[in-house]
Amino acid sequence: MFQSYEESLKILKKHTTEWNRVEKVVLTEALGRILATDIVAKENYPSHETSAMDGYACRFCDFDGVENAELKLLGDVPAGALKNVKLGKNECIKTFTGSLMCEDSDTLVPIENVLVKDGVVKITNPVKRGFAVRKVGESYKKDEVLITKGTKLSYSEIALLAELGEYHISVFIKPKIAVLSTGSEIKDLGEALEHEAQIRSSNHVAIASMAKLMGCEAQILPIVKDEPNLVKEAIINGLQGCDILITTGGVSVGDYDFVKGALNQNCEVIINGAAIKPGRHIKVAKFNDKFIFALPGFPYSAMVMCVLYVRVLLDSFFGSKSHEINAVLSEDYKKKSPFLEFVACNIEVNQNGVVTANLKGKKDGSSAIVNNLNSEAALLIVPLELDGYKKGDVVKILKMV
Repeated sequence: MFQSYEESLKILKKHTTEWNRVEKVVLTEALGRILATDIVAKENYPSHETSAMDGYACRFCDFDGVENAELKLLGDVPAGALKNVKLGKNECIKTFTGSLMCEDSDTLVPIENVLVKDGVVKITNPVKRGFAVRKVGESYKKDEVLITKGTKLSYSEIALLAELGEYHISVFIKPKIAVLSTGSEIKDLGEALEHEAQIRSSNHVAIASMAKLMGCEAQILPIVKDEPNLVKEAIINGLQGCDILITTGGVSVGDYDFVKGALNQNCEVIINGAAIKPGRHIKVAKFNDKFIFALPGFPYSAMVMCVLYVRVLLDSFFGSKSHEINAVLSEDYKKKSPFLEFVACNIEVNQNGVVTANLKGKKDGSSAIVNNLNSEAALLIVPLELDGYKKGDVVKILKMV
């Protein structure tokens, strides 16, 4: 009898301690790193009212929305200048995008809305009070949390950090993951197939790539044949140079599935299967303070299990956010098993801005890889108690890496 997925996650989290290994990196090297602290605004931004476009800073009360009002032009304030001009009655000053608004001004009239002649600005197309003026703190306010701990830094966060004046960023040291594929039938990269019973391994490359995208260092170990002593030795040796060891293959109930035996003999097995599809024969073990995830041999199943278990561990390490979203299902789906199912699907945003999910191009079978888990794919969560879904149902979707 397999335990539920939720029960298995409770066990995993119970054995997880906070990842407190942190280092500082320069901002230009922080892309893709996992933030180790909250980033908080030290001041309001903008700190002063500024112009949102090129135009004329003025007092709204001097034209009050009336067409053809005339204002005396006092000069200009280029972006970056500190000219502190105070406006009097019926006066204005030319102001450029990003420039500070001058004292007593409260509105900006765009250059397209005026005629200028002999130092007089005539407003041909009036605007509302406060038009094109960026207020203090419009982008963010002092003490506001702008980026939370556990965020994977992308180009937008990097830009914000630069705007904040940050240079050395505290990030988590990358956990070291080693990937060990087992199977006498698989060949490694660059090796020729000797006969039709052999296949080329792809899951070790896929899992290592996923680990890198999840913020880890990844090492691919040599493929091991299905021999008990070789598998045991490879697991023990592999653990020496990593924080997390991920194996693929050898965890089911076949005569040549030796990974589970090696784990039972040498490690503390904390999860021994779960009522899920795919990957119900998942094994998770601990060796001192290190984790071993024994995943299925089929590439699709291995990648799904990597998301369902390895990513959960890493999220616990880093304090990262949930990867679940809601979507509207675009077609019927009938459940294929008595287990909690994670079904490959596509997610799209329709013309009304609604996130939708569909199964177009997806194939049944644990070994399907390219069509099922491409860069656009996600996982449709089908609970144990349901027989399936109807078109139009709101469903839970688990995003891939």
